[in-house]
Amino acid sequence: MLGSLHERVLNGVGRLIVSGDLAPGDTMHAEHAEKQFGVSRSVVREAVRVLQNLGLVETVKRVGIRVLPMSHWNLYDPLVIRWRLAQDPNGAQLRSLTELRSAVEPRAAELAARFANDSITAELLGLAARMRSVGREGNLELFLQLDIQFHSLVLAASGNEMFAKLDSVIAEVLTGRTELGLMPQHPHEEALQWHVDVADAIQGGRPADAAAAMERIMTRTAREVEKIWAEEPRVYLER
Repeated sequence: MLGSLHERVLNGVGRLIVSGDLAPGDTMHAEHAEKQFGVSRSVVREAVRVLQNLGLVETVKRVGIRVLPMSHWNLYDPLVIRWRLAQDPNGAQLRSLTELRSAVEPRAAELAARFANDSITAELLGLAARMRSVGREGNLELFLQLDIQFHSLVLAASGNEMFAKLDSVIAEVLTGRTELGLMPQHPHEEALQWHVDVADAIQGGRPADAAAAMERIMTRTAREVEKIWAEEPRVYLER
């Protein structure tokens, strides 16, 4: 029960902040949060501790809990990504994540084709084959799990630990696209084949082909969702 109460406060306040309902500079008081969410002071305190770690708030003596601007947020944290994707509109977050993936994943595939070992390349081929089969069946829940595994494994196979740690970011955006109804019931045959092409090029040690196939995946992904952010202004952080 404590966990669910903690999550209620954490998610509730987190979403208020990322939506702008609690704006930078606004202050909250623990006693108000207690009443709003119907929880104890200790639950509020634990939720605030997490929000501080995420860079969303700071506690100021004799002032309260102050909301911080986006420039302080840990924008790569899965919780922050999830809250931002849950907003309407969420185009700015989708655009940023898609552009991040487009910049990183083709390069990761290229490096994987240079450095991945045989066990990883075999696993990638197996995942790509299962994705094609499950995608044709229209099982989006299982397809999502396989898609997350595939892209996370490509990042890990690059041998770049910084790329590998983006796996949770990729998982959130893939999950968000599915939950928001932005995935077709049956993934396109071209996209299914391109995942096979990525895995085949990585196993064959063909860096340029691996990068090109992943670039095709990213280009199609952007084309499918770019209408969502067409009217959204770009985000410039305070310096």
